[in-house]
Amino acid sequence: MTALQSLLADPDTAGVWNLVPGRSSVRFKNKTLWGLVAVKGEFPDVSGDGQITAKGAVFGRLDVRAASLRTGIGKRDEHLRSPDFFDVEKHPDISVVVTDVTATGERSADLRTELTVRGTTRPLPLSATVEPLGDGTVRISAQTTVDRTAFGVSGNMVGMMPATTTLIADLVFAKA
Repeated sequence: MTALQSLLADPDTAGVWNLVPGRSSVRFKNKTLWGLVAVKGEFPDVSGDGQITAKGAVFGRLDVRAASLRTGIGKRDEHLRSPDFFDVEKHPDISVVVTDVTATGERSADLRTELTVRGTTRPLPLSATVEPLGDGTVRISAQTTVDRTAFGVSGNMVGMMPATTTLIADLVFAKA
């Protein structure tokens, strides 16, 4: 039995787990200028929770406030929040809903998730690292590449941005 399987099978882990925002991050990186320059950013306003059932089933939700987007350049951030990209006035939240977790290794898992951006929901299978930390919390880390245009995030300035964006999440959960 892997460490992750043991964690899910432990009756003491059953219950609600809340995201610890101050110890968690949701970031993105995207190439621009025809692939020559990388733009990196973060969404610092995140919340979420999950539940582990007595039988080891897992489900949860992560909510990201789209308006909290930061790249370090104010004008760019305003443009990314506009209807050309995230349209934060009409679609204030980005969400990830986890419906299943399958242990694949000692500290690795496949997560069945759905990503919702700009009101469009699509399946997003994720491979993640799950690490119990010494203080009783659990860190879940995942990275994936998505086609942002499939979610209506289609702003593009004369071919300066490719359709794909890399999403990086490093999330810490504490039992409620």
